[in-house]
Amino acid sequence: MKGGHAPDIAVRRVYVPPGRDEPPRWLVDRVWPRGLTKAAAGLAGWAKEAAPTRPLRQWFGHEPARFPEFRRRYLMELRAHPETADVLVTAVRAGAVVLVYAARDETHNNAIVLREYLMERMHG
Repeated sequence: MKGGHAPDIAVRRVYVPPGRDEPPRWLVDRVWPRGLTKAAAGLAGWAKEAAPTRPLRQWFGHEPARFPEFRRRYLMELRAHPETADVLVTAVRAGAVVLVYAARDETHNNAIVLREYLMERMHG
């Protein structure tokens, strides 16, 4: 966070190819995206441990109606185990990052919640 500015954390589907001059991309899913090669993903890293636990992910099932409760539970997981997101905190402190995820739903996914958590950590 240079000069006390808000952290620059974008969220994007992993299947969208990285743009020219795009900040480092971090995969934030626990499972590798189907049909994607490591080269095509263009990742700086894979923050697998920061993803929701398998039971929480399975319970959510990408159902928008469950998103508020998923958000609450996922934030609880992250706050209970902050070390799981330390690699991302370090990356955000170094500059802009893009959190990438495989879900089809661009408004109800773990990357959005993780971004919220990281913003909270950077200001806390």
